Amino acid sequence: MSEPATNPAATSFPAPTISLPLGLEVLRTYSGALVCVEIVFGGLVWILVAASNVPVPLLQGWVMFVSLFFFVLSTAYLTLLVTGLADRINTDWNSLDVIYHFIAVLFYFAAFVLEAATTAANGGAHVKPLPNSTDTVMCITYPRGNIFTVLNDKQYSINVAATIFAFLVTLCYGCSMAMGFKRWRM
Repeated sequence: MSEPATNPAATSFPAPTISLPLGLEVLRTYSGALVCVEIVFGGLVWILVAASNVPVPLLQGWVMFVSLFFFVLSTAYLTLLVTGLADRINTDWNSLDVIYHFIAVLFYFAAFVLEAATTAANGGAHVKPLPNSTDTVMCITYPRGNIFTVLNDKQYSINVAATIFAFLVTLCYGCSMAMGFKRWRM
């Protein structure tokens, strides 16, 4: 008997290139754990900025966009790895991983700087209640820069926490990019 002819188009595509294990085993690697930390800390940045009622939308709008966008993308990326669907998509996952994390580092660094600027610009204003009254007064001292924000104590504390978590997420994405670059070079 003769063997059936193979379709040359079906055999010409390269197999997907991925160095990470698939399934739940990816969570046991440093890269998988970092993606989980990126999702958690990125979600915290998103929640904290939203909880501060976004007092400076021009600056914090970018922070909200970046944290929400990369929260969704990182969750989708981890889902592809855990479900094993990454093995079915013919692409070079190692180079895609490096490019994704490089863009995430750039965007999150900008978001961290904007969130830090929003928080630091509050140094000149204090909202205090008037003694023996239900009214409040705003005391404004000389602003330290071109950006001036008025945050109450709760908003200021929330923005400090959001700045810290934005910095931590930036570091996590940077570490993921470095590990992805090592996998890509191998």
